[in-house]
Amino acid sequence: MSDINGLEKAWRIAPAAYLARRDKAFQITLPTSLYVTMRDGVRLAVDTYLPGGAPGRVPAIAIFTPYYRRFKLAEGAPGGTEPSPNAGKYRDFFVPRGYAVIVVDVRGTGASFGTRDSFRSPLERDDYREIVDWIVKQTWSDGRVGATGVSYVGAAADFVASTGHPAIKAIAPLFSVWDTWGDHYYPGGLLLNRLAENYDQLMVALDHDRRELLPKFAYFKDPHFRGPQPVDEDRDGALVKAAVAEHLGNFHMPDFIHEFPFKDSALPYDANFTSASFSPYHYAKTVRPDVAVYSISGWMDGVGYTNGAISRFLSLPNPKRHLLLGPWDHGARMNVSPFRGPEPAAQFPLLAEVLRFFDHYLMGRDTGLDRESPVHYFTMQEESWREAAGWPPPASTVTLHLAANGKLAVGAGEAGRDQYKADFSLGTGANTRYGRLAAFDVRDYYTDWSGRDGRMLCFTSQPLDADRQLAGHAVLTLHMSADQPDAAIHAYLEDIDPEGRAWYVTEGMLRALHRKESAMPELHKVVGPFRSFARKDAQALTPGEPVVMRFALLPTSWRFKAGHCLRLALTCADTDNFGQTPHGKPPTIQVLRGGNHASMIELPMMPGDGAVRN
Repeated sequence: MSDINGLEKAWRIAPAAYLARRDKAFQITLPTSLYVTMRDGVRLAVDTYLPGGAPGRVPAIAIFTPYYRRFKLAEGAPGGTEPSPNAGKYRDFFVPRGYAVIVVDVRGTGASFGTRDSFRSPLERDDYREIVDWIVKQTWSDGRVGATGVSYVGAAADFVASTGHPAIKAIAPLFSVWDTWGDHYYPGGLLLNRLAENYDQLMVALDHDRRELLPKFAYFKDPHFRGPQPVDEDRDGALVKAAVAEHLGNFHMPDFIHEFPFKDSALPYDANFTSASFSPYHYAKTVRPDVAVYSISGWMDGVGYTNGAISRFLSLPNPKRHLLLGPWDHGARMNVSPFRGPEPAAQFPLLAEVLRFFDHYLMGRDTGLDRESPVHYFTMQEESWREAAGWPPPASTVTLHLAANGKLAVGAGEAGRDQYKADFSLGTGANTRYGRLAAFDVRDYYTDWSGRDGRMLCFTSQPLDADRQLAGHAVLTLHMSADQPDAAIHAYLEDIDPEGRAWYVTEGMLRALHRKESAMPELHKVVGPFRSFARKDAQALTPGEPVVMRFALLPTSWRFKAGHCLRLALTCADTDNFGQTPHGKPPTIQVLRGGNHASMIELPMMPGDGAVRN
């Protein structure tokens, strides 16, 4: 079924209904393009799109991108060729409805000068404030500025709000992190090595204008692209050529991200630069309380981007906060529900929902947004939207214990153990939640999952006697030991239908080295156990000595049907996405259960939906 099913039940005014009644009265002007000079002399390329025919000053929506504000097109390119695949949808949607859209090549990218000294460099954050200064000085500006975008561009919206600039009134970070280390590159303390390599290949293709490499990436493979579009004054392309020459000094992600094996690791030449330096949560205290924030993500949004949206929603004290979680991958290009039907693309009018948000907080329109619940989320297999007053939604905890003979049982049962030898050749395949982050064109998620758990340690419940809805984060408590000083635990929650087919529901992971829990910072709130991932809290395993690994699986909302079983599958490797832990030493683990070492999974189930029996 479609991802628009049940909208009328969850919204007072559904996004499509709001869009239908919203006027669209203005023309998109041809962009003006120029350089704006920063405090250190670096020139940034800026495109300005204005609503032609607007009677007065207008609010602006800023887009800060490292993925080209606009491509130069080959002579004779078809008329429908989109020169701005990254920002064109915002231009086409918001400008006719009365907004100026400002698109900026961040320093070291596109036609902008400078070099990128890190991922989401703090220098860029300072640039964003100067760009907002420039926007509000323009004759067309009414002094109100918003920001939005997907992924890196969404985090830029967080960063511009954190500058404290009084013109920033509303941001909509879409599919973006709160903690770059934990939400993006080191989930559970485990490095996503393939992601680092693939991202670097993309950025070399763009930043170095290696256009012959772009066809590998679905979003940028148009054969008519001819590098970054020069600004208007650069008629012979000499300036953009000089800018690209400076980009050759940009950082490389595999080298850079390996500098941070712990969350508090600092660059060897800058003790003040840690992963916090390129994470939005680190700057959240300087977000003005009057800024409205709409956090949007999907159940298959990379590995931790959904957690990023939830953490932003839970952490910021701003009273005007909203959260939307759909059945989507990174950027909502696909409806990831395995029950979606024949139409794979997301159909939810996402930009209509963002428009309503900006209309409310930038234009001051009476949109009815203040009468909506602050949280909306989609339940897969139920295939319908729900609303909630907060996150997680109210639920009762169902606890299932790991038991003998591969069972998940209500009671802890007698003490016992199961042995499992890590297989470093085991992976999750290509159709996973990780692919979109590397710009791969994944369209069908986990369709090849059934049977993969045959090489994992599995525990399966009895069939459910009624439908149950999981909504939130399942939490795994695992008592275990290993014969090596470190290990990775990958845990998968599955739905087993009466025919025995396994459906991937969600997963979680944790490196044993980082098992120690710690206090949760005020501006980095999570659901489930929190850990610092700091070097001082790292603890190697003592071979044979039992420890407790307690961690939350990635959030989801899933309807388990009566007659289906729940299964927990455990393994120690995902070679398709993560490196070995520990290197070259596949551990043998002992999973303890029952008695004083009751391993269990706690499941947030909606109340009144039935019972699980032994």
